Amino acid sequence: MNESRMGGGGGGDRYFTEKIMAIQGPTLDLPPSEPQNKDIKFANNCRLYLGNIGGDITENDIIELFKPYGETQELFINKEKMFGFIRMDYKHNADKAKAKLDGHVLKGRSLKIRFAPINAAIKVKNLTSCVTNELLELAFGVFGDIERAIVIVDERGNSKCEGIVEFARKPAAAQALRRCAEGCFFLTQSLRPVIVEPLELTDEIDGLSERTINKKTPEFYKQRQVGPRFATVNSFEFEYGSRWKQLHELFKQKEEALQRELKMEEEKLEAQMEYARYEHETEMLRKELAQREIDRERQKAEWEMKERQAEELKRRDEELMKKHAEEMQLRLAQQEEDLRRRQNDNSMFLVEQQQGRGGSGGYGSPGQAYGNAIIDFEALAAAVGNVTGVDNKGSAMDFDQGGRSGGGGGRRNDSASSGWSRREGGAGRWGPSVDHGSRRGGSGGGGPTDYQPKRRRY
Repeated sequence: MNESRMGGGGGGDRYFTEKIMAIQGPTLDLPPSEPQNKDIKFANNCRLYLGNIGGDITENDIIELFKPYGETQELFINKEKMFGFIRMDYKHNADKAKAKLDGHVLKGRSLKIRFAPINAAIKVKNLTSCVTNELLELAFGVFGDIERAIVIVDERGNSKCEGIVEFARKPAAAQALRRCAEGCFFLTQSLRPVIVEPLELTDEIDGLSERTINKKTPEFYKQRQVGPRFATVNSFEFEYGSRWKQLHELFKQKEEALQRELKMEEEKLEAQMEYARYEHETEMLRKELAQREIDRERQKAEWEMKERQAEELKRRDEELMKKHAEEMQLRLAQQEEDLRRRQNDNSMFLVEQQQGRGGSGGYGSPGQAYGNAIIDFEALAAAVGNVTGVDNKGSAMDFDQGGRSGGGGGRRNDSASSGWSRREGGAGRWGPSVDHGSRRGGSGGGGPTDYQPKRRRY
């Protein structure tokens, strides 16, 4: 993992948040990891400490000294304090170089070679019993590349609720320490946050040998004057030796009492945590139900409003259709009234013409004038039919045929709209006293088609 992306700034925090979000799901089936003692090239456990380096020793001297044991990297020498560090390629090569070169004399100086403390390691405490090596590596992998992650167990293989995480780089360990100290980092469902402390792994394999201890100090000479022995009972040595043992026993008792008290406090906190979790979940359910009720009421109000709007729209459409129907009826009634008025006016006009001319030398017979009126009526009926959609052509033709027909013995046709009637047995006779037998400038008799008078409109 690139530690520069995990540093400060919005980009690093966003990247870190994405990594955390990616591992928050269930961890029931984690794949088994490789053995923790896997051989990693240039790992932290391949770094050696070089002590008692003389001022005349150069970097090339160190490289040439370690060259037969494998590749080297990250050589550092502090000539003022006479120490340095070098990283070997593999752990077995580092073990071999340490065993062969520890105490080696280089330019008159006896070298001290130890495994360097791993300053990129942390100790993780307060783990639950369900945390494994794989889960520990998965959780702390968000901070950087990990070389080793183990959960410490007892002789029976039970977890001691502690673990060790070794990062590949020191900035990753520093970030894990900082973030876990500032926040609460949980690895499981339990609300027990991990406690992270820095850890410096020391060399616990070879220990301290006679060839590496400094024998020139006064303390060494004083302590090594007397060898191993048992104190005589009731002697001075026995008394103060017993006091030292009592002091350690007191420390052990206080430590056990503190452990018991801490265990009781942990159980108490667990019970409070479970009760608080139950109360929290109950309160969340109440809020969820209340929110659902609010949403249901809101949806109900929206549905009622939509229903009212639909009803209002339907009512408006019905009113609009009713209004249009009334307007159409009024228009039809007005057109019918205009038509009856025109028919009455035409009838009155024909009557006046016949009365004024007295049946001689006029514009023709009443049948001809009435025929002209019928032509106007046909045009008006056609116009009304175009407006109302009603075919008035048939009624107009019937009316026209009734007015233009000649005599028909023994038959009487009445026109309700005009008031005219054809008398029985008289050809070309209209009205009770008007004689239609004469034409202008011609002999009497003849139908309305003998002469078409000049068309007049009223």
